Amino acid sequence: MTQDRRTLLKTAAAASLLPAVGLPASARAQSNTLKIGVLNDQSGVYREVSGPTSTACVRQAVLDSGIAAKSINVEVVQADHQNKPDVGATIARQWIDRDGVDVIIDVPNSAVALAISGIVREKNKAYLNSTGGTTELTGGQCSPNTIHWTYDTYMLAKSTGAAMVKTGGDSWFFITADYAFGHDLEKNTTKFVQAAGGKVLGAVRHPLQSTDFSSYLLQAQQSRAKVIGLANAGTDTINSVKQAAEFGVTRRGTKIAVMLMFINDVHALGLNAAQGLVCTESFYWDLNDRTRAFTNRVKGSLGGNYPAMSHAGCYASVLHYLKAVNDMGFAAAKASGADVVTRMKAMPTDDDCFGQGTIRADGRKLHPAYLFEVKTPGESKGAWDYYKLLQTTGPEEAWRPVSEGGCSLIRA
Repeated sequence: MTQDRRTLLKTAAAASLLPAVGLPASARAQSNTLKIGVLNDQSGVYREVSGPTSTACVRQAVLDSGIAAKSINVEVVQADHQNKPDVGATIARQWIDRDGVDVIIDVPNSAVALAISGIVREKNKAYLNSTGGTTELTGGQCSPNTIHWTYDTYMLAKSTGAAMVKTGGDSWFFITADYAFGHDLEKNTTKFVQAAGGKVLGAVRHPLQSTDFSSYLLQAQQSRAKVIGLANAGTDTINSVKQAAEFGVTRRGTKIAVMLMFINDVHALGLNAAQGLVCTESFYWDLNDRTRAFTNRVKGSLGGNYPAMSHAGCYASVLHYLKAVNDMGFAAAKASGADVVTRMKAMPTDDDCFGQGTIRADGRKLHPAYLFEVKTPGESKGAWDYYKLLQTTGPEEAWRPVSEGGCSLIRA
């Protein structure tokens, strides 16, 4: 308990000392300043799919928005929530109460994401989630202050799970991260597997940031399931796939369904290990001219990393937020985060990452979902050329119907 308190205090202190990015100190001192807080995993299991790259993409959105020409200054701060809801909550309250943060961005880890949504609603600020996956953000715990931008477990389950059953993978065993995201993803995938005529033979749950998956893989093999579904993310997914390859799981005819995989995970695995894996993303840097243009603008500030859909969601959501601020005026935007979110929902979205889209009344951002297969080393033509497109699910089909979510905003 003493160590936990020390960790909280150190985290809060570190957050207060983080440098602002994007504008000189003289501009930040002016009163007409919006403050954006990028809250994510800067050092743990989700660092590569959130972390510093998310902050760089937020900074790029500020530049591309042209909001400085409107005499509105923007300050960007960042902090590490360590994948702990209590740490994330402490930072969020400090940011809002003491530091004047207006909008919180990113927030991987669904347990942390749900905690932040509640705090932001209480404080009437805005919350743009890109990297948390739980459908509760637009379901039972929806909020007038929250927009869920990039992906969720329903979209992943429908795109990847249903496709695997159609190709013969009609019996499943899940290896699931033991927290809200993993549970949600397993539940949604089970629904689509069963609806397609498949069955689930069993499941096992592992703690976050596991390093040894041998016992979980052994249980999955003993079930004789045709598909092992990995309902986890980040380095947990990377370690699962690597160890499955070491144990020769796929050589015995078993398929690996990676329910959430980012291009950064493929890069960490390498094409020799990742080739043939199927995954769903809502953004790929090489998808079209607009995605390539965005990537070319931002990649110089990413330290060799490339943007995944999570990073693209940070960019696009902030860009749309700033358009709404410009549309409604600085004073009104500062006064109410819920009003900014309402204005964002009323405006059509359009950006280089996701193209044209809309935001539903429950806060769900709508855009297509893409099912990709990882290329073989021989198919790849260069660095980060990793995906080939298998199918596209349109925005009206990819996401859970609004009538099924149970969001109180819809009932009202």
